[in-house]
Amino acid sequence: MPKVLIIGACGQIGTELTHKLRELYGTENVIASDIRKLNTDVVNSGPFEVVNALDFNQVEHLIEKHEIEEVYLMAALLSATAEKNPAFAWDLNMNSLFHVLNLAKAGKIKKIFWPSSIAVFGPTTPKEQTPQFTIAEPSTVYGISKQSGERWCEYYHNLFGVDVRSIRYPGLISWTSPPGGGTTDYAVDIFHKALESGTYECFLSEKTKMPMMYMDDAIRATIEIMEAPAENIKIRSSYNLAAISFTPEEIADEIKKHLPEFTITYEPDFRQKIADSWPASIDDSAAREHWGWKHNFDLAKTAEVMIENLR
Repeated sequence: MPKVLIIGACGQIGTELTHKLRELYGTENVIASDIRKLNTDVVNSGPFEVVNALDFNQVEHLIEKHEIEEVYLMAALLSATAEKNPAFAWDLNMNSLFHVLNLAKAGKIKKIFWPSSIAVFGPTTPKEQTPQFTIAEPSTVYGISKQSGERWCEYYHNLFGVDVRSIRYPGLISWTSPPGGGTTDYAVDIFHKALESGTYECFLSEKTKMPMMYMDDAIRATIEIMEAPAENIKIRSSYNLAAISFTPEEIADEIKKHLPEFTITYEPDFRQKIADSWPASIDDSAAREHWGWKHNFDLAKTAEVMIENLR
């Protein structure tokens, strides 16, 4: 089994990724790390280290101490949060990536997973069935950092042979952790509010269609791309990944099937402009062809599982 380090293990994706990797590879083989030590399942269920992803020496020390072979770099400032602190978002999202790329270049890591996002696309990108290779002119600092990161991943692979793998996550829906400051996080918050108060004020308009995915599918995709033979990974920037696309109106209608009294209102804020710059649906045929990706959760199944578990 590989020795794995997850940087940013206490985040929305990192939490569930840590649990799944420990289940697959054994608790002692998966080192979780984050900027602070909280009283959470991730911290208490196995090896945990406090690390600042911006401190190269700390990251290098952890990799040497635990004889790490694979790094999942999940630390990042997400779209809406990043807009409030652009300089720090750029620093965290870019320099943490450089640290692990340079450690891999030096032969201290065998394999890297780094997440990209649909935020790499922008208002000039084709909105429906956005192709794998297309115009990408992001309008957010998060998207700019992810687009730049994709180029650096490809560069380090082509010039130095670094085995780095990446997928462009759509909006992710999960019941196990709270929203993390992303524009697509309304699709998580809406379930909490539906059960708590029976009503939700959405920060996007009712017809705003965006690509989404249930977290179990995203975690499985992350592990599958890392376990795929290197020759199957033909794109070293980042793969498009898709499952479902829907609007706030459509998810509200799905919730009403379970909670008939549920109501929703719409008060678009600054996040509307971000959402409008992103795709409505994604063409992920390259991922499906190259390493066998396929999703399991549609909107109905996602809503059912979210409500059942949050209850």
